[in-house]
Amino acid sequence: MTNDNYIGVTTGTVATACSLAALDAIIESPDIACVKVETPKKTLDIIIDECRLLSSFKAQAIAHKNPYNDPDVTVNLDIIATVELLDKSDEDSNVIITGGEGVGKVTKPGLQVPIGDYAINPGPRRMIVKNLKDKIPDDKIAKVTISIPEGKEIARKTMNPKLGIVDGISVLGTTGIARSISSEAYKNSIVTQIDVAVASNIDNLVFVPGNIGEKLALKNLNVTKEQIIQTGNYVGFMFEEAEKRGITKFTFFGHMGKLIKVAGGIFNTKHAVADGRREIMVAHAAICGVDKNNLQKLYDSKTTDDMMNILNDVGLSCEVSNSIASAIRERCMQRFDLDLNVILVDMEGNYLNNNFTK
Repeated sequence: MTNDNYIGVTTGTVATACSLAALDAIIESPDIACVKVETPKKTLDIIIDECRLLSSFKAQAIAHKNPYNDPDVTVNLDIIATVELLDKSDEDSNVIITGGEGVGKVTKPGLQVPIGDYAINPGPRRMIVKNLKDKIPDDKIAKVTISIPEGKEIARKTMNPKLGIVDGISVLGTTGIARSISSEAYKNSIVTQIDVAVASNIDNLVFVPGNIGEKLALKNLNVTKEQIIQTGNYVGFMFEEAEKRGITKFTFFGHMGKLIKVAGGIFNTKHAVADGRREIMVAHAAICGVDKNNLQKLYDSKTTDDMMNILNDVGLSCEVSNSIASAIRERCMQRFDLDLNVILVDMEGNYLNNNFTK
């Protein structure tokens, strides 16, 4: 598909390739090993694993996404397109697209696909239509069914259940090309959580860094999964998107080791981007009166859990945590029009600050 290890192709591109191969099998010959797919970015050669003619008007093609530099759960999954030529009716388009086994169905508002439809996003739908429409005989329409047999099982590892996409994964792709997890595609996927919450009129949202934060929030707070928004490392991006959608008040909940970075104005919490945890901790400990010897111990510590143990020994852990929580709130208010309720916890979910509303 591509020799560049840093990029791959989307599920939408592979679904388009299979659709094109199946149509070609009906019109020309089932002996198809590769097809050229026109994506919004460029034309790609996509290898077809298998293509077979099911009847004189129906065919099926299978392909998969090759591995690339990204922990993508859909890599190596079989993606199947079944194309059937039907007599033309009053359809506006000569291509009908639907989902089959392993492609999720949308059950909540706020997504790009209406409730009740298969989770095949507009980008892949446009690609399929564009690549097929000029090849279909004038008196026919093509019914395209996309299936991903392992999709239902794989979906458990994705955000789909939380977003209200049931019984399978989504067929995604805006440009047809998949890039690393730090790309805009990843941001677009996590911001969907906010769109679903807004469309569902869900109040009292809780923003957390990730799965651990979500688990602890469900344990400690009187909230449901639908109220929880995972930011990943993109705290600033997610807060900005929340503000754009009119969300100006929510709880920011999570482990001290992640949230403390925001107190220093670090809104991308990925370790490789910036750290500053010990410097921020030492600054707030000094403000709260910790002596020089223990400040040095804090600075030499490797984790915030170790730092909190030191602060517990001197009886200032809650005071320092309150100072850090206040700084997080102030930093966010300086950058966004947000009123945050900041809750800091350790790995067991124990509260570290007490200047919050539970």
